[in-house]
Amino acid sequence: MQKIIELLEANKQWAESLKAEDPTFFERLSEAQNPEILWIGCSDSRITPTSSVGLLPGEMFVHRNVANLVNHSDMNCLAVMQFAIEVLKVRHVIVCGHYGCGGVKAAFDDSRYGLVDNWLRHIQDTMHKHREEIDRQGDYEAQLDKLCEINVIEQIVSVGETTIVQDAWERGQELYIHGWIYRIAEGIYRDLGVTVSSLEQIGAMRDTTFDRRVETRPAGSRPA
Repeated sequence: MQKIIELLEANKQWAESLKAEDPTFFERLSEAQNPEILWIGCSDSRITPTSSVGLLPGEMFVHRNVANLVNHSDMNCLAVMQFAIEVLKVRHVIVCGHYGCGGVKAAFDDSRYGLVDNWLRHIQDTMHKHREEIDRQGDYEAQLDKLCEINVIEQIVSVGETTIVQDAWERGQELYIHGWIYRIAEGIYRDLGVTVSSLEQIGAMRDTTFDRRVETRPAGSRPA
């Protein structure tokens, strides 16, 4: 129980520090939220999406799950996307993975943990789809890094293939989908260089090899 008490005390100190800088911050925050960004990321406890990119409460709508997957049967994820896009009118969706992701590693190693194995099956399908590209990376760590990157790209396509996003584009709503990846040991995000903003671009991604979507590195090399 002591840990819970400490958390509540830390929360008071955090709130007081914000109010000291801006006395009406929470009062204004309680009236409405107007984020421009929807973040779809991994549940990993070592990642703090909002604060790590310098944003305050209310500036980013966040959905997280194991291995940052966007499955079309996941009503939780779809509900978050619909509310963010249709109600909050976000302009950017950032799909963010991270190197060393435990979920991606479990799928890569074909490990067995129970119920979560069914969730991670989607990553194994991605791995088999891009097996040749992954194998070209050389050692185990480089291959795992590549699968983490590919997984982000595949989720960008999944986001763009939802009726939520397609309907938004068809009605002329400005909406960009970006792919980022994070290295925990550095605390730095990297843009994978993939941004889509139309049905045509999503269609082109379906017909384009991974090699041409993201700049690949020599076999065995590590990402910067």
